Amino acid sequence: MSSSQPWKADLASGFLVFLIALPLCLGISMASGVPPTSGLVTAIVGGLLASFLGSARLTIKGPAAGLIVIALGAVTELGAGDPVAGYHRMLAVGVVAAVIQIVFALTKAGVVGDLMPSAVVHGMLAAIGVIIVSKQAHVLLGVVPEGKEPLHLLAEVPHSLLNLNPEVFLIGAVGLLILFGLPLLRAKWVRMVPAQMVVLVVAVPMALLFDLQHPHSYAVADHTYSIGPNFLIRLPASLLSAIALPDFSQVFSGTSLKYIVMFALVGTIESLLSVTAVDSLDPEKRTSDLNKDLLATGVANLVAASLGGLPMISEIVRSKANIDNGAKSHLSNFFHGAFLLASLALVPALLQMIPLTALAAMLIYTGLRLASPKEFMHVYHIGAEQLLIFVVTMLVTLTTDLLVGVGAGLVLKAALHVKNGAPLSRFFNAVVHEERDGDTVTLSVHDAAIFTNYLGLKRRIATLEPDVRRVVVDFDNAWVVDHTVLAKLDGLSRTWNDRTLELVGLDDHEASSHHPLAARRKDRRLVTA
Repeated sequence: MSSSQPWKADLASGFLVFLIALPLCLGISMASGVPPTSGLVTAIVGGLLASFLGSARLTIKGPAAGLIVIALGAVTELGAGDPVAGYHRMLAVGVVAAVIQIVFALTKAGVVGDLMPSAVVHGMLAAIGVIIVSKQAHVLLGVVPEGKEPLHLLAEVPHSLLNLNPEVFLIGAVGLLILFGLPLLRAKWVRMVPAQMVVLVVAVPMALLFDLQHPHSYAVADHTYSIGPNFLIRLPASLLSAIALPDFSQVFSGTSLKYIVMFALVGTIESLLSVTAVDSLDPEKRTSDLNKDLLATGVANLVAASLGGLPMISEIVRSKANIDNGAKSHLSNFFHGAFLLASLALVPALLQMIPLTALAAMLIYTGLRLASPKEFMHVYHIGAEQLLIFVVTMLVTLTTDLLVGVGAGLVLKAALHVKNGAPLSRFFNAVVHEERDGDTVTLSVHDAAIFTNYLGLKRRIATLEPDVRRVVVDFDNAWVVDHTVLAKLDGLSRTWNDRTLELVGLDDHEASSHHPLAARRKDRRLVTA
């Protein structure tokens, strides 16, 4: 691809990301209890608007599986039995949360993403994965469950298996087989064709074969089953009718305020973490302005929620696909939004042939990846304490709600730091002594280097003179060194092109595991004054 015409690479990447985003936007909408077009509205606004407001170069904006639980909870609780009313009230919550995101950005609060420990974030995402699977398993089987809470829904899965709708299940099972099996193939074309689109290419003909567009019954082994259009996606008659307006009548109720906080905080943190991850994948090692990206996301969220869209973040899976497909700039996000708009405007009849069970298969695949046993093993290899934080965050989220779960994880992590010797006076105050020798700067961290005071260390590094070529961070005088701090420093160093980072002073610390970035602690008697 000619470097003088990078937009061609962005056009090609934008189209391939569109193929991934289309079914995922529809599926996330379905799982969130809102109209199928809601997720599309979000991705369209994220592509057409956020791309030109300062969005991080290679990120793709749109709805995310990580916010399904919050959106569905808002619709359910605010609707009190009326999902339509709940949807419109959820949009009002989204508008206020977007305003808060804009305030965050204007007050330079984008650094809040650096405060979140990875064990808490991954525990939260694992819980979301379990919740998604618990709800979508029944959709894939073609059964309406009686339970509402995640653990109750999981307990009902065996009953739904015994009462599954064979034709509906067959479509969903084929979808799962494609999603899990296609990546195992070594053929080059596999990497060029999104598995989600292959699922749709197979599922739509199967829906036609089973005549899902017409209500009817069929018999299998002396059992009669009903099937019809209620197992297919339903879209508005026109593009304009896809627009929905917020209902602000309950926006200051206790329930609304709870979900405003969830949308604003969780959406902001997840989006910022995604931007940071995408920066680390950028072949050109460009770094994004987190506050500028957050401002773009907040403004786009404000517009999307006002038009009927779900909350928007910088979505990591689609962003990674964007990079893998050769994107060069923010235009790839724009093109992805333009293709989504064209599909909604030009081929709505085709979209309405997509079976819900096929979308459920995609969501189950996503949920299983979020809560994969590999996630547990990865966290365990970092350290047993990290696994404890991960599991507590996940379990509390499953039994209460997301905000309480994240809070429990943070409190537990802070308590473990106190247990390991971190003084309360250093929780939000990093003591860093600086020495310079030529083009080398040594930053000596005293007392504690933990997630709550990492920003102080990061600011010191950010204010170093441009001619500094070597940064040495010495932890010899710190008796607690957090995994989060080590991981953040490692990630920061990967964005540098003309500067190196060395971490020293850890030889006398006791590591929580053999992982190179494992948390470490040191007997206070060994710490020099």
